[in-house]
Amino acid sequence: MGGDGILTLQAGPLRLRLAPAAGGSIAGLEGERPDGGGHVDWLRPASTEGLAARNPLAMASFPLVPFCNRIRDGRAHFGGHEIRMPPNHPGEHSPHPLHGIGWLRPWKVNALAVASASLSLEVAASPAWPWAFAARQHFALERGVLRVRIEMENRAPDAMPAGIGHHPYFPHPPGTRLATRTQAMWRTDREVLPTRLEDGDEVRRLDQGVLLRDLDLDNNFTGWSREARIDWPADAQGPARHLRLRAEPPLDFFVLYCPPGQPFFCAEPVSQTTDWLNMAQAGGMGAAELGGAVLQPGQVLAASFSLAPGWG
Repeated sequence: MGGDGILTLQAGPLRLRLAPAAGGSIAGLEGERPDGGGHVDWLRPASTEGLAARNPLAMASFPLVPFCNRIRDGRAHFGGHEIRMPPNHPGEHSPHPLHGIGWLRPWKVNALAVASASLSLEVAASPAWPWAFAARQHFALERGVLRVRIEMENRAPDAMPAGIGHHPYFPHPPGTRLATRTQAMWRTDREVLPTRLEDGDEVRRLDQGVLLRDLDLDNNFTGWSREARIDWPADAQGPARHLRLRAEPPLDFFVLYCPPGQPFFCAEPVSQTTDWLNMAQAGGMGAAELGGAVLQPGQVLAASFSLAPGWG
């Protein structure tokens, strides 16, 4: 670990930087250009200011536990418990907390090797989340691929609802394209909460591959193929290049956050949709539309995904 608290892993041309104190985040994923022109950023690198402030929103990716996306007004009921999650977005005055708990707490380093590392987190029960849980992340660079495994374990004496995922930020220079297969997209209201599920134009365009400059989205997709391809054109960063995001169950849902005019976008593998607990209680939707899991005491929910960069 460096003096700045950053862990650096390396294997072949790939370098991974981790920021355990900033929510167990990834701070950067770099590779060497094949033309010898220096390095390329496969994820948006953490800013100097973000690292100093330990701000997960300025990182390259951060973990999502014990839920993904938003919970309406921070209120939900499950198994006789009431969730009373306060607003938690440091940059917005939204009543809808998002991304869970793990991204806003420092993680412990449990193991560190040249090309791998393991982090952990323990969270006590509270009014915000009435179940104690533990979370773990394992990062490994193998044969030019970053593999990430994230787990959460129910440490409470009764059943707990659970969601899990990661929140990667990718560079968005002009000409960036994204292709992925999904079945439907959740339309949202002005507060980015889901309202209706549609097999719309965005689903078809993503299936064919779309220029991201043509999209303005912050939406959940269902029926995800658990694979996405990003293509970047030749530019000052290097020759034409691509990256494949592959996930395993239960990461069966996909979030695309593509704000216009920004130098980044987010393509997130997640296990449940926004506000899934309240929507499930309302009825009419099932696991295929909402996702989410229920963990019995001592049970573990685990998820893995990989990022495989390449040239051409």
